[in-house]
Amino acid sequence: MKIQPGITQAIADIGPRLKALRTHRNVTLTALSEATGISKSTLSRLESGQRKASLELLLPIALAHQVPLDELVAAPKIADPRVHSNPRKINGTTIIPLTRQPGPLQAFKMVIPAERTEPDPRVHEGFEWLYVLSGRLRLVLAEHDVVLGPGEAAEFDTRQPHWFGSAGRGPVEILSLFGSQGERMHLRARSRGRATT
Repeated sequence: MKIQPGITQAIADIGPRLKALRTHRNVTLTALSEATGISKSTLSRLESGQRKASLELLLPIALAHQVPLDELVAAPKIADPRVHSNPRKINGTTIIPLTRQPGPLQAFKMVIPAERTEPDPRVHEGFEWLYVLSGRLRLVLAEHDVVLGPGEAAEFDTRQPHWFGSAGRGPVEILSLFGSQGERMHLRARSRGRATT
């Protein structure tokens, strides 16, 4: 497993951080060794980066200094989680990417104009899940021709001839999850139990 650069740097910074904390508090290696039960040589190697930090070593040091463990380990900063995306227009439809990272599943918000009413079925690899936020969505999938309203969802294999657009009464806003390799959504509506005779 590849370690992210931020994590590698945080691990490398533990030794200097331990030394800075100890010297700032005017604590000798001998005194810290007595307080923690960790040998002076191990503490020295830990501070110089010659010994890899472990929870077994860091916990007694944190207790001896009476500081939280996260003060000894500066975790890498978490990037801003907000997705800043640029909407694109394709054939009149506004597409807003909702995912930043490349991956098997991509999320989009789409605003389909009222004028997009003529079916033009296409096929391609993948699997798609649609959720209608507002308006009325017409979905043509193989022999099916259905209209979905707000709060309704559909999922389908995009290798089947498919098309979706406005039902003709105004624009439609939808959320779309698309898996180019045919990934399916893991959440499923509960199936109805079989009727007993």
